[in-house]
Amino acid sequence: MSVIDKVRPAQRRQPVSTRDSRKPRLADEHGRRIRVRELALRYLLLLAVLALTVGPFVWQLSTSLKGPTEDIFSSPPKFLPSDPTLHNYKRVADTIPVWDYAFNSLKVAGANVVTNCVGSALAGYALARLRYRGRRVATLVFILAMLVPVEGIIIAQFTTMRELGLNNTLIGVVLPGCIGAMNVLLMRGAFLNLPYEIEEAAFVDGANAWQRFLRIALPSVKGTLAVVAIFAFMGAWDDFLWPLIVLSDPSKFTLTIGLNYLHGTFANDERLVAAGTIIAVAPLIALFACLQRYFFRGVGEGAVKG
Repeated sequence: MSVIDKVRPAQRRQPVSTRDSRKPRLADEHGRRIRVRELALRYLLLLAVLALTVGPFVWQLSTSLKGPTEDIFSSPPKFLPSDPTLHNYKRVADTIPVWDYAFNSLKVAGANVVTNCVGSALAGYALARLRYRGRRVATLVFILAMLVPVEGIIIAQFTTMRELGLNNTLIGVVLPGCIGAMNVLLMRGAFLNLPYEIEEAAFVDGANAWQRFLRIALPSVKGTLAVVAIFAFMGAWDDFLWPLIVLSDPSKFTLTIGLNYLHGTFANDERLVAAGTIIAVAPLIALFACLQRYFFRGVGEGAVKG
């Protein structure tokens, strides 16, 4: 066989391999091939979940922007208002002092975020890094605290606030939830993922426990700290039962209680109720939009950066 005959088969096979490499290939993150039918099923499930989660919010937003002459119960439903207006939001502010209620909720939620971030970080670091007797028992106590329903201890909490003279105050609203057991366990897990060699090197260099906590451990768990902040803000902002029990002065009501009065007085005006709901949800969306990149950090929280 000549040299030309040896080269020709390779030249003939080359266009075929080039043509095959140009074909689009659907694969997952592990490089495995995905069928078109399976991919279509995944997108259908994602669209169904999106409709169930985002659909009610979109409907409330659409209802809050509809005018008094537009039918909100039309069939099929119309998500886009024909004549959008912000008059319903003005009516909410004219009906109840919604901005005062929102400011009270903001003060409670802000205090709850600060106390949970500071307290959970300190407690989580102590459970994960410090060596002392009873550390496992203390961890077990936090786990058992998560199993106790709030309704089972709410009477004891109210009695405690009354004995301390904190009844009908915003401090009484903040104090029972200033440090959550779940947040402490989240911070403990984040600190456990950090390599011990880093703190050992700092200890050899003469760093004490506070320096290791503030300069080494805490900057490495910013993602989990953001998760704790989001959970604390959402829990305090959406809380309804505890502020309703503690507070009796209308000037100190939080937003959830104020919107409940709005719904009870104007139960037939769905536009007004929808506008109040959007006012209550907007700060949560803004907070999550600002902290979402920290929220999804997840598994690589305690990784060592080169």
